Amino acid sequence: MASVSVREGGPRLKSPLEFPDSPLSRAARQPLMLGVFLNLQDNQLSTYPTSNTWTFDYNLNIVQKAEALGFDLVFSKAQWLPKGGYDGDASLDAFVALGAMAAATKSILLVSTLHVLYGPLHPLHIAKFGATLDHIAKGRWGINVVTGHRPIGHEMFGRQLIEHDKRYEMAGELFDVTHSLWGEDENLTYEGKLNSWKLGNAWVTPKPLYGRPILVNATGSTAGIDFAAKYSDLIFVTSPGGAHIESALETLPEHTKTIRAAAAAIGREIKIVINPVIISRDTQEEAEAYARAIVDGKETNEAQAKHVEAHKASYQSDAHAWRGRLDSRHKQGLGLGGNVEIIGTPAQVVEQLKALNEVGIDGVQISFYDFEVDLEHFGTKILPLLIEAGLRI
Repeated sequence: MASVSVREGGPRLKSPLEFPDSPLSRAARQPLMLGVFLNLQDNQLSTYPTSNTWTFDYNLNIVQKAEALGFDLVFSKAQWLPKGGYDGDASLDAFVALGAMAAATKSILLVSTLHVLYGPLHPLHIAKFGATLDHIAKGRWGINVVTGHRPIGHEMFGRQLIEHDKRYEMAGELFDVTHSLWGEDENLTYEGKLNSWKLGNAWVTPKPLYGRPILVNATGSTAGIDFAAKYSDLIFVTSPGGAHIESALETLPEHTKTIRAAAAAIGREIKIVINPVIISRDTQEEAEAYARAIVDGKETNEAQAKHVEAHKASYQSDAHAWRGRLDSRHKQGLGLGGNVEIIGTPAQVVEQLKALNEVGIDGVQISFYDFEVDLEHFGTKILPLLIEAGLRI
């Protein structure tokens, strides 16, 4: 289904995947796209030693190393939490940090997470900021659209949690208008029907290089999948079976089939991405010992736990994606931080990545416990085997 400007008689709107020479089209030609799930927060998962820091310089170094290895994209979550809500001391904003990395990279796609209903943000701001970053990145930048699944984030902006499905309807109107601003050849006047903003003779220039910046959303709900089918180029999914690889492989085929059918029903295609945490060493014994050491070092941040308990109602989530971790029918992982846990030798890692690809996963946004050390291991030991297996061109 062609996307058309909200202005009556306005132009047809295009996505980056409609341009064969766009950076996104280039990445999508890989049998399995490779990404890094950056950690821009001070994450205290375990006391087991790690080089990780939340700092911009550390994370930019990881991105540049991933780019040198031929990785396709990088992504990071974002959270808005009051004092005591984070498990560490600091958290960079993903929208700003990944946008800044555009000037220090050349080929890797940069996906900035943005809570689009906090504020609320005006579509003219998003369109202008997005077009600017699109030109800095030469078409490599995009937005991970987040609507906010906990009351506490909305409360920080003086608002109340919006009902789950309505959030996606509001985000849909927002991006109908934002995409129109990116593609329009005339001024745009529009009054929000679900949102409180208005536009009068609004105009954004320069236009993005490939129709619009890349759009992504992470979801597991019907409303979220419908949003992704209409608006997103990539959908970031969580295993319906939880983090254990066996349960993930059992439950993902139906999930990915549902997503592709939703996109196909309106004449679109969408790429499906998941976030595995990879714990790998040269032997199975070493990999399992590494995983055990991380688990043994897991500790409760008592101050954070007390804070969350004291504000329990505000930390409740209506997100659907993580419900598989509460289902006793599924095997559960070790709590190592990813949507799916992959533990083993380089050959075993490749085997499990291939299995994910075969059940409908087009790309992986990889988390590592120690990004500097584990990315080096991945590039040296795992990446050559991925090429041999035909998963990378």
